[in-house]
Amino acid sequence: MIVFDVLTIFPSMIKAYLSESIMKRAIEKGIVQVNVVNIRDYTEDKHRQVDDYPYGGGAGMVFKPEPIFNAIDSLCRDGKKRHIVLLSPGGRIFNQSVAEEYAREKEHILFICGRYEGVDERIKTLVNEELSIGDYVLTGGELPALVIIDAVTRLLPGALGDEDSSKEESFTSGILEYPQYTRPVEYRGMRVPEVLLSGNHQLIRRWRRKEALRRTLKRRPDLLEKIDLAEEDRELIKEIKEEEQWN
Repeated sequence: MIVFDVLTIFPSMIKAYLSESIMKRAIEKGIVQVNVVNIRDYTEDKHRQVDDYPYGGGAGMVFKPEPIFNAIDSLCRDGKKRHIVLLSPGGRIFNQSVAEEYAREKEHILFICGRYEGVDERIKTLVNEELSIGDYVLTGGELPALVIIDAVTRLLPGALGDEDSSKEESFTSGILEYPQYTRPVEYRGMRVPEVLLSGNHQLIRRWRRKEALRRTLKRRPDLLEKIDLAEEDRELIKEIKEEEQWN
């Protein structure tokens, strides 16, 4: 089981997502535990203020250090070691490899969901690492925290109904996922590829791999530079380029 602590000033945002679908089932099964902590509960003034103006001037407000330090001090009194993560646009980019690393190596993760123009720099002395979910700016760290929790949870045994699902998803094998189809066989003139109706599992496996490579070549060719391609993959890529008349 992995335990997540989420420090936020909007606990209802986190709880709403956790009460649905796969996350809800994973929590009920005891596969993960998520403790949502309201940072305002650890403020030191009657107004429960978590932010203030930055020294030196500038636009916006900055997270104060006291509430974060107080919250983490309180949580860590249980003696359990936590991997403390600050969600920040300047952090290491979170991807499937990081999700696998967390699922494999981490037992207790604490997320600090920042807001406003950032956090007081002294808060970073508490942090093991900063993570970002992409090169863009969001209003706060709540969405990144949920993205990471969801991606890591999906990799844990028992979290998904079908254990093969996470193995075949995009990025797990280093490339994008192949196209999927379901009933009806024909809809508005569009038919399911005949190979998927053939019952020939070897042909279906080869078609799926080829279409996954085709999709990756078109959308994310950079991914192919990061993986070791099997001889069959190189043959399939050659076929694809001939079919698409690529150089």
